[in-house]
Order: sequence, then structure tokens, then C-alpha cells
Amino acid sequence: MAKVSIIIPVYNVEKYLAECMESVVGQTLADIEIICVNDGSLDGSLKVLKEYERQDHRIVLISQENRGYGSAVNCGMGYASGEYVGIVEPDDYIAPDMYEELYRAAKEYALDFVKADFYRFTANEGGEREFAYNHLSPNPADYHKVFNPGRQPEALRFIMNTWSGIYRRDFLEKYGIRHHETPGASFQDNGFWIQTFVYGERAMLIDKPYYRNRRDNPDSSVNSREKVYCINIEYDYIRGLLIKNPVVWERFKYMYWFKKYHNYMGTLWRIGEEYRREYVLRFSEELKRGMALGEIKRDVFSDSAWSHIEGMTEDAEQYYICRVYAKSVDERLFERINELELKNQKLKNEIARVRGSKSFRLGRMILCVPGKLRKLVGGKR
Repeated sequence: MAKVSIIIPVYNVEKYLAECMESVVGQTLADIEIICVNDGSLDGSLKVLKEYERQDHRIVLISQENRGYGSAVNCGMGYASGEYVGIVEPDDYIAPDMYEELYRAAKEYALDFVKADFYRFTANEGGEREFAYNHLSPNPADYHKVFNPGRQPEALRFIMNTWSGIYRRDFLEKYGIRHHETPGASFQDNGFWIQTFVYGERAMLIDKPYYRNRRDNPDSSVNSREKVYCINIEYDYIRGLLIKNPVVWERFKYMYWFKKYHNYMGTLWRIGEEYRREYVLRFSEELKRGMALGEIKRDVFSDSAWSHIEGMTEDAEQYYICRVYAKSVDERLFERINELELKNQKLKNEIARVRGSKSFRLGRMILCVPGKLRKLVGGKR
């Protein structure tokens, strides 16, 4: 049995895949199993995976028709034999000591799961990367101590991700914790994350960023303006899971809506402008149903969040016009201003470059010579 099974779901990421694989095969924890699931890639991703499989006996390569992220991860979990399970997305990469240190903590404290802080990064036009540190919790007291997430609904306030930690495989199997499988959908890690917190009994957060999460992949779901209702489908699925156990639902229903609200708001500003009015109207109806069922609690939300909830439930059309459409207009205006300022600056830079060139200075000198000669000749007369 490997200490950690690492699952890498792969779909059309040839550009980033080698960096990801190098970071995984180079882990200081040697006793790992690397399960790569090629989810019907159409680019050269499979070729890259086959080359790594040839070089490293720890790699298990599985190919399937394209069925989506959730299916690919679940497939990998079905093959996993490790004591703990981790997930690495193929356009990301990890620090060399990530799994060694997470596994050490998991074993020392007999944890169902352990999660760590992480970096998000983007690359500028020159290829230079800019990293932003992300804390799972803003409260330092939440770190380096064992807590029972199944008894602490407030833990759902922690930043959501499935890839910055590891999970005891027996724990996942006991509760049948898997990803939602919806072909073509996205955000299927939300349900997995919530299930681990709902059913976990021993967990820990570590304030060290091992994971590097890419945010400049244009094909990533977080950048898709067309995937409008994927998050709604996912939260319908999550609700269906939780209400099967009335005790669990009663304990977590308020924080379920907290997480749902914030993910819906993120979706509202991710999708294209042409979808936003319709999305607000649907969001409004869902909020009204939640309030009627007594599932939404004022104390869970900040004043700012509650003002948005009140605005949407009282008059969705007015909310859209005053707080969504108006903001969109402002954003377009600022984008245009920035575009013009950038063009103006580029023009100034080009003029300065031309003025500073040897050919420009030589040309000016040649043009000036006849005038000086004329003055000289005129003076002699």
C-alpha cells in the first residue's frame, strides 16, 4: 500500500502538463502512487503521460472517453490503493515536500483529512509569474490543531478547494464521498469538499502554501463566461445529499446557504453580461424559496451580503438594473479609459523611441544643414 495516491485528471492541458508531472514525480515522499486519468484529451496530453509512465513505475495511466472532471477524479479514486488520497489539477504544480509533510501530520494526529494554505498565480506577458498567498482561514488560531468539522458548521467558512490537502481513503470509502458526475459541467469539487467537512471527525489546517494554483489558463472553468448554471446544478446535488440525513441537514443548512450564496455571486460576475439578468432572476427565486423554508439565517451573513440578498428578494429587476447592469457599464467605461490611456502611452513611448534613434537625429542634422548654409551665405552678402 502506497502512503499517498495522487490523482491527476487530465483533459487538453499539454501546454502545462510536464511542469505538473515533474512536481509530482519529484516529491520527497517516494512511496506514492500517481494515477493519471486521461479524460479523452484531443491534444498531446496522452503522449506526455505515456512518456512519464514509461519512465516511472509509480505511474498508473488510465484513458477514458471524455466524461468530465468529476468522472475522471472518481475513476482515479476507484483505482487508488494508498492510505491517503490527494488531487493535483494538471495545469497546477506543487512544492517538493507537500505530500511528505501532509502525510506526516495526518499520521501523527490520525486525521481524516489535512489541508494547507496555497498560492494562486498568473503569468504576465513576459512570462514572469505573480504569486498571491491564500489563507484557508483568516484566523491564525484555526491552524495546527485538530478540530471536528462535522460538529462545527462554521468551518464551511474556510476557503474551498479539494487539492491543497490529502484525505484518508478509508474515510472516503466509509461515507461514499465522491465527486458529482455531470458531463460537460464544472465546479464538481464543491460537493466533494462539503461532504468531507460534513462527515469528517478529525481534521487540521496547516499554514504553509505547498500548492500552486494557476489562474491564467483560458480553458479553466473559473474563466468560462458560458457555463452559467453549473454551480446551481452542483448545489442542488449537494442539497440532495445533505437532506438524506435530517440531523446533518439541520446542522449545516445555514452554512450550506452561506457557501451557496457566495459561489452564486462569484458566478454572477464570471458569466457574460448577456446572461446576468436571467441569472439574477433565478437567483432571486432560489433565495425566496430558501427563506420560505427557514433555511437562510441573517446572522450567518455580513451586512454587505445581506443587503444583496434583500435587494434580490425584494425586487430582482431593480437589483439587476441598479447593482449589476450599472456596475457592468462602469466596468466597460473604465476598460475603455484604460485602453485609451494604454494606447496613448504606447504612442508616447514610440515617439520617444523614434526621437532617440540615430536615424532621426541624423535626419534632423541633414535637414538643418541647408538652413545654416543659407544663413551663412546671406551673411556674406
